[in-house]
Amino acid sequence: MNTTATNDSTQSQNVDQAELDKFAALASRWWDPESEFKPLHAINPLRLGWITDHAGSLAGKTILDVGCGGGILAESMAKAGAQVTGIDLAQQSLTVARLHGLESGVSVDYQKISAEDMAARQSGQYDIVTCMEMLEHVPDPGSIVQACASLVKPGGQVFFSTLNRNPKSFLFAIVGAEYVLRMLPKGTHSYENFIKPSELAAAARRAGLTVTKLAGMEYNPITDHYKLSHDTSVNYLMATQRES
Repeated sequence: MNTTATNDSTQSQNVDQAELDKFAALASRWWDPESEFKPLHAINPLRLGWITDHAGSLAGKTILDVGCGGGILAESMAKAGAQVTGIDLAQQSLTVARLHGLESGVSVDYQKISAEDMAARQSGQYDIVTCMEMLEHVPDPGSIVQACASLVKPGGQVFFSTLNRNPKSFLFAIVGAEYVLRMLPKGTHSYENFIKPSELAAAARRAGLTVTKLAGMEYNPITDHYKLSHDTSVNYLMATQRES
């Protein structure tokens, strides 16, 4: 689904308005580690470690964080020395991100613009592009993958993370996380929008990206601990590289 935006900086949107409204309602709690965003705070060190393990030092590198939300990952990459731009279509989340940046003193360039429009303006400008926990919230994830591939420099890296689509992911990510453990608000995820690794890999290849690594992210409800693993049946991360 594509809609026309009234914001001058965004001419076309691959967005579900209900998803934007959902995150807008929670925006003020982005930086509360005990809020609905607790899982994002908990997995952020794993996400940052995953990126640096594959990209090396982030110091001096230009990074675009697609679907940056309140800036949790964007700020951590900026703290690591990167020049970070964060983009999102949820104005309330961007406002929170900017305010937190003023408090923390961490500089990130936040912009309200779609990945597709950013790609039309900034093609091949970034050393690294990240798109984490975002693809399962848009109508056309393949369009986002293509935009990310266009935005990164030849030879640069693009990192994705999302949710697999199978009975186990439904049980763990929706029934378990939203209804039993109440780690996330009910309705946070829609099972039909989950993406199999094979589907994401195919979209990456069509966009000119080579998949270099795949890893799973597991949660232990007893220890309340996350870890990276080889189990990609629920949450997974994918590292890719643009062909030179």
